[in-house]
Amino acid sequence: MSTPPLAGAGIPPGAFSGTQAQAAREVNTASLCRIGQETVQDIVFRTMEIFQLLRNMQLPNGVTYHTGTYQDRLGKLQEHLRQLSILFRKLRLVYDKCNENCAGLDPVPVEQLIPYVEEDGSKHDDRSAASQLRFASEERREIMEVNKVRKLK
Repeated sequence: MSTPPLAGAGIPPGAFSGTQAQAAREVNTASLCRIGQETVQDIVFRTMEIFQLLRNMQLPNGVTYHTGTYQDRLGKLQEHLRQLSILFRKLRLVYDKCNENCAGLDPVPVEQLIPYVEEDGSKHDDRSAASQLRFASEERREIMEVNKVRKLK
């Protein structure tokens, strides 16, 4: 007796039915970035757990190790490493999908992302800055003259 094949086992990856393909195309790039951020956080959390497990393990310094404890810790470590591998593959898929979604976009110069002040306001700012500079230089000149007079007396 043979078992029936799993659903989709003969379908190559990327071949979806019509509604599934349409739903996959409608994924928002911002949502993908959020998923990627959550995946990175999961990767960091799993990595911290792995280091915690490794830190708590004792080195075999000629001490007899209980095999049950050893097997339990080894199993946990291998499970964390397997989950970490899965998370890295998921992150790679999200990265590739984001790059695919953004491939047609033209890069926007940074200058265009900065809000632009209208011409009238910028001319006014230039005039007020120039008048402030003129006022400061006149004030400096007056102070220098007063100091000169004091030195002469």
